[in-house]
Amino acid sequence: MTRLILTLVACLLPLKALAIEIQEVTSPGGITAWLVEEESIPFVSMDILFEGGANEDAPARRGATNMMMGLLEEGAGERDNREFAEAVEAAAARLSFETNNDTVGVGFTFLTENREESVALLRDALVSPRFDAPAVERVRDQVLAGLASDARDPREIASRTLAALSFPGHPYGTPLEGTPETVAALSIEDLRHAHQRALTRDRAVIGVTGDITPEELGPLLDRLLGDLPTFDGEPVSDIDPATEGGVTVVDFPSPQSVVLFGHEGIDFDDPDYFAAYILNHILGGGGFGSRLTEELRVDRGLTYGIGTSLVPRDHAAQILGQFASSNDKTAEAVELVREEWTRMAEEGATEAEIDAAKTYITGAYPLRFDGNSRIAAILAGMQSNDLPIDYIDTRNDKVMAVTPEDIARVAETLLDPEALHFVVVGKPEDLETKAF
Repeated sequence: MTRLILTLVACLLPLKALAIEIQEVTSPGGITAWLVEEESIPFVSMDILFEGGANEDAPARRGATNMMMGLLEEGAGERDNREFAEAVEAAAARLSFETNNDTVGVGFTFLTENREESVALLRDALVSPRFDAPAVERVRDQVLAGLASDARDPREIASRTLAALSFPGHPYGTPLEGTPETVAALSIEDLRHAHQRALTRDRAVIGVTGDITPEELGPLLDRLLGDLPTFDGEPVSDIDPATEGGVTVVDFPSPQSVVLFGHEGIDFDDPDYFAAYILNHILGGGGFGSRLTEELRVDRGLTYGIGTSLVPRDHAAQILGQFASSNDKTAEAVELVREEWTRMAEEGATEAEIDAAKTYITGAYPLRFDGNSRIAAILAGMQSNDLPIDYIDTRNDKVMAVTPEDIARVAETLLDPEALHFVVVGKPEDLETKAF
């Protein structure tokens, strides 16, 4: 019954017209979190991001952080994997663990009535994971099976090919899951080393929503994270994408080609980011109505869908796009993308396009805040991106402040059709690996 209650109330905290109060809480031990207190629901959601992520893997041990995170709920403290799972179930808690290049993430939801036992369980998972040999081998087999599947997936092949071309010698250039060779070679000691580097209390950012007061949250943070180590390594260096304009064709037996394309992007903290965000929405990020969708799908029927997005990472930024097309139409579609890229770079966008994009972007923003867990994740993400605590209140104002002149200026500097690199996985006709 408690799990049913938790499921039902998870959707009962919509953001009330974005009028939420974020409190900054600092524990007695100096750990900081952002809190949205909501005492009307009997549970708490917490999102923890540890900065650094899979970037911390040594090249020969690529995949260690990902595999380590997959083992955190496979036994901890005095409990083996079965006992730990049973204890989490009995407490009606929810734990999730995620690995990204720039961060590792922990999602945690617990009932107010089971707070102490739930926090103790997560603390064990974070501080005292067991890494029992049977669990290690089971998770290793799962990772290897995933890698084998990815090696047959044209979208994964395209993504990994473009990453390798863009970021040679950098963690971004290799899969965070590792390779079959590096994963097979990982020892339990490698996993313990990854644990010590990835889960560090001084690089944790925390968002919390629900039935807990600041006075209760502070000591809880110390109990949960206070015994974690601090980071003593060197951060990963920044890198500019190394690709130049051109096409890389990867032969793959398929009646259609998968295409991934892009070039250097714009950092999230750049003053022009919101202008670039609107620009991307008009170009390819807005689905139906975006220029690339209208040109390639609606007018020409070359693809079922095409999209672009800004990808600002901690150490590099790109603007990326993707589509799939039949092999006999892929070359035409690639050329049309370059033409639309050029037109937007030279002409910017119309006021009607800009107004429509602003209406959509500002109107859709409140829909992100559709539950406690989502809000906790947003609070953690804001801190990870060094955003001010009043960002939610001011974000739409920043969108509305962008002018057509801003769009034209950013289009000219950001969009470079000669720098676009296309990775094509398939058997495209009249298209081969080449430089522009």
